[in-house]
Amino acid sequence: MGCMSGPYLIRGSVSLPEAELIWRFSRSSGPGGQHVNTSDSQVELRFDLARTEALPQVWKERALQRLAGRLVDGVVSVRASEHRSQWRNRETAAVRLASLLAEATAPPPKPRKPTRIPRGINERRLREKKQRSDTKRGRTGRDWG
Repeated sequence: MGCMSGPYLIRGSVSLPEAELIWRFSRSSGPGGQHVNTSDSQVELRFDLARTEALPQVWKERALQRLAGRLVDGVVSVRASEHRSQWRNRETAAVRLASLLAEATAPPPKPRKPTRIPRGINERRLREKKQRSDTKRGRTGRDWG
């Protein structure tokens, strides 16, 4: 088994727990040479989100809520089969899972604070509107003989 490129960070100092990742390999579909038919290059990476202890509790609840549609018994799975090499597919799958969890655990956006328009700006707008309307009114062809 080759060395994977380090821990996959989700956010801050939290990374994917290597021990809790479940890997499955199968043959990729699609075109390829003789070698492709015998090598298990498609990668499926599963992560038990419901039972993990690696994520902070708040993140975990947030992720379970946001990924509810993708979970099967609390397990989130990611597939990768773009590359012909299993190792590159493993990289892709791990990166995908990390970014999926990063998105799902992100804090909700801050609520927008309503701000008032300063009176001066509003008055200036109305003044400019009035000027414009006067200009246009002056264009009607009454006095143009």
